[in-house]
Amino acid sequence: MSIDRHFMVSLAAAATASMLLAAAGAVLSAPSGTLAAPASFASIADPTERSAAYFSELGKVLTHPRCTNCHPATDRPRQGDAARPHQPPVFRGPDGLGLASLRCSICHGSSNFEPAGVPGHPEWHLAPAEMAWEGKAPREICAQIKDPARNGGRSLEDLVRHIGDDTLVGWAWHPGGDRTPAPGTQQEAKALVEAWIKSGAACPN
Repeated sequence: MSIDRHFMVSLAAAATASMLLAAAGAVLSAPSGTLAAPASFASIADPTERSAAYFSELGKVLTHPRCTNCHPATDRPRQGDAARPHQPPVFRGPDGLGLASLRCSICHGSSNFEPAGVPGHPEWHLAPAEMAWEGKAPREICAQIKDPARNGGRSLEDLVRHIGDDTLVGWAWHPGGDRTPAPGTQQEAKALVEAWIKSGAACPN
């Protein structure tokens, strides 16, 4: 085989390998800003691996600033895509609605107030302290939300409704202003949670 012929064969093999790798990646995760449907993981034969893959994809939502800003590691919420400490300084309070001296509802109304860039919802509040997962990897969040002592006392079925139907959670996909929405849609996230539970609720490594 000539050098040119050998080069062309090698190039073709490399291109084929690249396409195969790209295809495999497409199965395991959708592009940034989107969510893969559960059917995208059908080629993963092992149910436990497939279940973990569902959660890894859902992790794109759970680790996004729209979620972690309200699930902070401390009693102080975060703001914006850069997850800056909330200004003015506010704190969780015993009920997640702020301290008595500065309640969330003082600034956060029933809907976004776009002139001032203030987000809003009728139930605006922080997640319970036991549901703090800012800075955690998907595998750590997975173990946490399966544990009723660390997920606000929710069952796995409750998590489907919380992530898939709760309108405050749904705000993350329609945040307004210059905030980046959570990846995909709320219904796509719900489908991943349902598929994850039905396949055994395995956690990624």
